[in-house]
Amino acid sequence: MKYLTLTCMLTSVLGAWSPAQAQTKTLYVGMNGGTMEKNYTSGIFPDFEKANNVKVVVVPGTSSDIIAKMQAQKDKPQMHVVFLDDGVMYRAVNMNLCEKVRDTPVLKDLYPFARLANDQAVAVDMGVVGIGYNKKLFAEKNWPAPTSWMDFADPKYKQKVVFQSISSSTFGLYGFMMFNRLVGGTDKNVEPGFKKWPTSVGPNVLEYLSSSAKISEMVQTNEAAIFPLTVTAIANLKAKGIPAEFVTPKEGGVLLMVGACALKNNSEPDLSQKLIEYLLSVPAQTKGMEMAASIPVNRNVKLTEAAQAKLGGKTEVLTKNMNTVDWDSVNEKRTEWNNRWNRMVEQ
Repeated sequence: MKYLTLTCMLTSVLGAWSPAQAQTKTLYVGMNGGTMEKNYTSGIFPDFEKANNVKVVVVPGTSSDIIAKMQAQKDKPQMHVVFLDDGVMYRAVNMNLCEKVRDTPVLKDLYPFARLANDQAVAVDMGVVGIGYNKKLFAEKNWPAPTSWMDFADPKYKQKVVFQSISSSTFGLYGFMMFNRLVGGTDKNVEPGFKKWPTSVGPNVLEYLSSSAKISEMVQTNEAAIFPLTVTAIANLKAKGIPAEFVTPKEGGVLLMVGACALKNNSEPDLSQKLIEYLLSVPAQTKGMEMAASIPVNRNVKLTEAAQAKLGGKTEVLTKNMNTVDWDSVNEKRTEWNNRWNRMVEQ
């Protein structure tokens, strides 16, 4: 009887340890580190991991870092899915590094602009780039809130503008491109912007930043008055008690998206597509909105009152009068622009 009992116990234990549990797969996802990595690993990936018996491991880095890895590993990718800023994502697509997103019902639930490059990639969240400003400093100076992209050239902000470098920041690039449009340029012709900058916005700039991380400190020390930033980033600053405020310029904000794609030739094509499908789902998009104050790309996810309070309105309001960028034209000339900016503006 003892042997029978022991046999039954062993059978029970072995039955509970199924082969599937012993063969947990791993998906490597390239994405920004820091807050984004924390939000996804703590709140968004776990449900997918549990449902699919898979471990998601983040490979952290900037979009530039990630696309460099994609190129180096083109024939045998070490990553399965990547998150890239939309401009860099268009470069990845043009390099034939992305597998087309599988046609599933959730694609029809997305805002049309979230389907990138004929579904070679798809946005997983979106933001609006406009003007951030130091609410405390503006009150002290009795300045009205900014209303236009041209306000960066207002002489009263001399040495109070903080601008991100266009060679390393999409926020800075967008700010420059909107200025360029207002002085007669286009996405294919930035001559007017480069010509006017040294005598307009340039004298107002205290510092050109490689990223936006330093802005919170510069607002608190009253060094920074206005700067290009997203409504989401401003919401996160306000949540930390930093006196920052966001305004959509009268010429409109600029749509900014984080795109995702599955890498061509990766070792887990089916799981990679499943992860992207999950990221677009109502549960995942809802968590992104709640955790990071990001604007959902799935039309079935409506901003909660809490999210609207943080971001300043409904999705329809936030995306109204939105400017987009001709990324194919920009990417064609981006290296030339970067070199010129570094040589002429940040010298």
